[in-house]
Amino acid sequence: MPDTSSNTALSALPPLPDQAERLIALGVPELAGIPADEIRAYARSTTADHGTDSGTGTGTGPGPGPGPGDTLLAVHPDRVPASALTPLLRRGDKPGFVVVDMPDVDDFAPAGVELPDSALYLVTGLDRGDRMANWSPEEALPALAGEGRTPLVLSEGIHWVLQQPAALERNHCFMTIGSRLRKANGTLDARTPAIWISNGTGRDGRERRDAPKVGWCWWGNRHTWLGFASGTGRGE
Repeated sequence: MPDTSSNTALSALPPLPDQAERLIALGVPELAGIPADEIRAYARSTTADHGTDSGTGTGTGPGPGPGPGDTLLAVHPDRVPASALTPLLRRGDKPGFVVVDMPDVDDFAPAGVELPDSALYLVTGLDRGDRMANWSPEEALPALAGEGRTPLVLSEGIHWVLQQPAALERNHCFMTIGSRLRKANGTLDARTPAIWISNGTGRDGRERRDAPKVGWCWWGNRHTWLGFASGTGRGE
């Protein structure tokens, strides 16, 4: 498949204590039922344990591996669902939204990936997957596995953009194919979640032009503006 990477290098994620303060300022503790001081304490302790307090940044292509500055603080989706996090996204003065034909967004659950069994956890080695733009999810998933990478779930992708809005760039956005919807008969729904920037057309409405948008794409379809967000691992 062709490499369609962006030349944009993303800066380092904020230090974990700063990420904690960002979540607190957005009201995430209230949404998740987790005391703010617990989030602060977790960020401090993981910084001390892992040294993830500064660094070189996240990527738009495969890098040498996780390091300081590419570690994301995430709240488990069981504690705060995507529908509650999405309106906290901002691009300029436009809040994020979920597309109207995805009322079941919170039913998309981790599939083929394991999240830590804790309310708060870390995701390391973030990458937007620009090189896989114009690949289908069906094509990208085995390629990520072959690189030893794990696709992000939807809530992790939202957390990333909350902490680093520049991760969402027009024509360089991403899918989160670690989340899938399993139907009653046990098969997987053909939709895969994605986060991109609305053009204000159709049912989005003109007033939502340039707003962050949580929507979906078909499992077998390709989109030139969507990569595949992934990480090198997760831990408590």
